[in-house]
Amino acid sequence: MRIQVAGQSVHAATGAMAIDRPEVADAPLVALIHGAGMDRTVWSHQTRWLAHHDTRAVAVDLPGHGYSDGPALGSIAGLAAWVGDLSEALGGPLHVIGHSMGAFIGLEAAATLGDRIASLVVMGLGAAMPVHPALQTAADDDNPLAADLMAGWMHGPDQKFGTNPTPGMSMTGTSRAVIETSPDGVLAGDLALCGAYDGAVDAGAAITCPTTVVLGTLDRMTPRRSAQPLVDALGHATLVELATSGHAPMMEDPDAVRSALLAHLFPS
Repeated sequence: MRIQVAGQSVHAATGAMAIDRPEVADAPLVALIHGAGMDRTVWSHQTRWLAHHDTRAVAVDLPGHGYSDGPALGSIAGLAAWVGDLSEALGGPLHVIGHSMGAFIGLEAAATLGDRIASLVVMGLGAAMPVHPALQTAADDDNPLAADLMAGWMHGPDQKFGTNPTPGMSMTGTSRAVIETSPDGVLAGDLALCGAYDGAVDAGAAITCPTTVVLGTLDRMTPRRSAQPLVDALGHATLVELATSGHAPMMEDPDAVRSALLAHLFPS
């Protein structure tokens, strides 16, 4: 699917279900936002499922990522404003689901965009996300080592020994391939803006919309303890902790993430 957002062409996956079909006209409009150097494909276990469970799901390639027009944007604040443009383009308030950098974008959007954000789910994040110098240097040099480091650090130990919800696929190999296809300079810029963003706790304290936080106990990129100041700031949020997941719960434990999304979007 192609969408015009702020005058640029944006590519999005909708789970092979049109979001303008009449029977879902009033269904939640869900925007899934990927992390640094990634694209919409990280949500492959959620997008189609959401589309077949009474929502309008849109997993976007951020500007300059995947098949979306560039350039990539250079700040979390700029990307949060872009989410506001996405809401306007899609014609309704968004239920934002964000991973890692996408979680920071979601926090800033929910704190600043008012009723254009209906609710928020964030995962794979801490109150801050400092970047290991070796990773930033490799990304700055467009060195394939950056993809190796990220793919190795972002997944828990089980996923490195064949466990994968998609039979026959290597999770670390898939993650590495997605990162390696990122345009030159994009990963480096994404990592730098994540490292520079210091507004997560303040944003969390300002958010009033329904919020769910999904954290992997085995996360090595943003260790569980690093998220606690944000969890405390988001005092009203629902917290979901996954014992066997690392930094990418939507890939590592998709069933649990889908259950969390269902409970969040359709609370009983």
